[in-house]
Order: sequence, then structure tokens, then C-alpha cells
Amino acid sequence: MKSVQLPRELAALGVEIRKDMTFAQLTTLRVGGPIGVIVDCPTHESVFAAAGALADAQVPTVHLGGGSNLVAADEGWPGAVLRVTSQGLSAEVEHGSARSAVSVDAGIVWDDLVAFTVESGLGGLECLSGIPGNAGASVKQNIGAYGAQLSDCLVAAELWNWSTGEHRWATAESLRLGYRSSAIRREECVVVLALRLRLSSDGLSAPIRYRELAVEVGVREGERAPARDVREAVLRLRAGKGMLLDEDDHDTWSTGSFFVNPVLSQPDAARLFPEGPPRGMPWYPDGSSAKLSAAWLIERSGFAKGFPGEGSPARLSTKHTLAITNRGSATAADVLALAKQVQAGVFDAFGVRLEPEPIVLGGGLD
Repeated sequence: MKSVQLPRELAALGVEIRKDMTFAQLTTLRVGGPIGVIVDCPTHESVFAAAGALADAQVPTVHLGGGSNLVAADEGWPGAVLRVTSQGLSAEVEHGSARSAVSVDAGIVWDDLVAFTVESGLGGLECLSGIPGNAGASVKQNIGAYGAQLSDCLVAAELWNWSTGEHRWATAESLRLGYRSSAIRREECVVVLALRLRLSSDGLSAPIRYRELAVEVGVREGERAPARDVREAVLRLRAGKGMLLDEDDHDTWSTGSFFVNPVLSQPDAARLFPEGPPRGMPWYPDGSSAKLSAAWLIERSGFAKGFPGEGSPARLSTKHTLAITNRGSATAADVLALAKQVQAGVFDAFGVRLEPEPIVLGGGLD
């Protein structure tokens, strides 16, 4: 792999440059080959300077957050991996309001942000507890869990496009946040620098919209509860499904849910299921579309928890069929081969194509 050289002046801005590392060391799935150079930037100024230097040197560059939503190819990446490591975080009560404004830099670990808000008596993010990765990545994929998503609380995001040099604050509305998607999800040259959130200041959660969570907390759907209690309940549920990263538990060596729940338009739903959804199929109508359960489709297509069995380097989690896990020796090729097998099986059984949730760098599922 060709050596990448960067100007020494970047060190004065706090930029840390590292070599001889792999994606397997930096991602929660623990797969992926060598990286030309890792460039960690602790401030906005250092991001601008480092990206400029990389562009001047014509070094191909990708942006990496916490590494929880990436499957990187075994061949690695010959260029640079740019990471925003800024750690600013503050909360301020809005005058004449029962809400607080929270400002957070992109480099903050997401769950540290959630813990901070709950401990500060703020509600709104508690259902998103335990999601791995950094705050910046939360915007690109509009992270969500247990009936909540980032778009419920996001006011705006600070963006910088290293290709055009455009630097701006984008409103949540302009980001077109949807189910695990945004207008910038596939825009590799767009870096999220910071977020602004609006949360409740009464210490209570947002209304609980997910039945499993409501039962765990001991309230009815639609009711609110102490944000601290909801966070603890979410962490228990995630741990039980292998969705809390644990170095000693290979069921957690994953990207979390590998496939998003498919959303079908009414015409597609009518074409695939002319007599209505099969008995027992989770079916969530929403206006002109309906959301299905990817886990249900996977299981009913013949893929059980732990598939394809012991001895396989990549397996479905033994706790949750939506997660593809690395049992300790898997390669990216192993992971993608299993993903393609599951995709094909679900399509053959139901005519529904599952779409991956993580970004695949240097490969794909086509």
C-alpha cells in the first residue's frame, strides 16, 4: 500500500496522524483491511486544514465516525480515513419554555450524549440509548430504535462539504430525514461537524410508542415515564438481543441491525400480497405505504438465529436474526456472502428485497 505523506504543520492544529492500522481495529464488526493513513481532527479548523492538505496531495479520502455502521473490504483503503474527534457538549434551558437546547460536537460518543442528557434531567433521547457510534453519524442515517428517531429532536446540523468547501447549518427539515435515511446519507464528501437538539426539561421521556418497551417500563403505550427508567429499560432490552457491544461476546461483534425494515408502497404491497399480509406478519401501515419486519421475513424464509451454525466465521446472531456477527475470524467477504444469502432467501420467499443498513466500502450486495 502506497505511503501517504501529509504536511507537518497539521500537528500544530492538534491533528493526529496514524498508520499501520486496519478497519478491523476501528469497526464494531471487526472486519476490513489496511488503511493508508488515519487522520484524527479535534477541531473544525483542523478538519478544514487536514481535508485541504489531503485534497492538495490528491489522496482519496473517506470519513469515519465510530465505525459501527461500516463493512469495509478485506483489501482495505489505500488513502486516508478522516475522523472528527471534537468533544464539545452543552445544554441550556430555553427562556419561557419547558425545553432545553443541546449543542454537541460530532466526535462525542452517541451513548455518552444520551447519558449526559438523561443525567441532566432532559428527555427525548432515552429510547436511543446503547446505539454505538458517534453523534455525527446519527444525522446521516437518522438513527432510531424503540419507536423513536433522531429527527424527533434534531433542530439543525452543521455540515461541511470538503469537495465544494460549502460550510453551513442545515435545518432538520432540509436534511429530509426519513426511515434510516437522510439527504446526506450517501454523500461521502459531506462531514457533520455538530448538532443542535431540542429536548424536554421535565425529566420525562417522550411518549413511549413501542409496545415491548412500554411493557418493560410498566406503562401503557403513549404514556411518558422518567427518562432514566426508560434508558435503563432500553439498555436491558438491547443487551438481551446482543445489541450492546461487549468485547467478550461475539454476538455483539456486528453493525447492529444489518437490514432495514422494508417499506412498501401501496401498489407494491398489493402486488406482492394481493390477499393481504400473510397470517402473523407484522404490518405497520402509514398513509400510502406499509413497513414490514425484516426480522420476521428473515426467520420465515428459513434463517434461524445462529444460522448457518457453529463453525461458520460469520453467523446471524444467536439472539437476534437482524444482526450478522463476526465469530472472531470472519472476513468482510464472509459477512457479505451471508448477507447475500439472506437477501436471496427473503426475495425468493416473499418477493421483498432487503436493503443493508450499514455502508459497504469497497464492495456491495448487488
